[in-house]
Amino acid sequence: MKYTVKRIEGDYAYLSPETDESEELFIALALLPLGVDIGTVLSYENLEFTVEG
Repeated sequence: MKYTVKRIEGDYAYLSPETDESEELFIALALLPLGVDIGTVLSYENLEFTVEG
């Protein structure tokens, strides 16, 4: 599944899934790859987030 980082507040990133942008998931930045910023597209697979490139 793919997510886009919509905003970052404190230690949390708010992610929007590619399939339904009205939904939102928040997750601790510590669980995301280094260098994640607003607009970064992430792939979630096997319980791990990776940056799409």
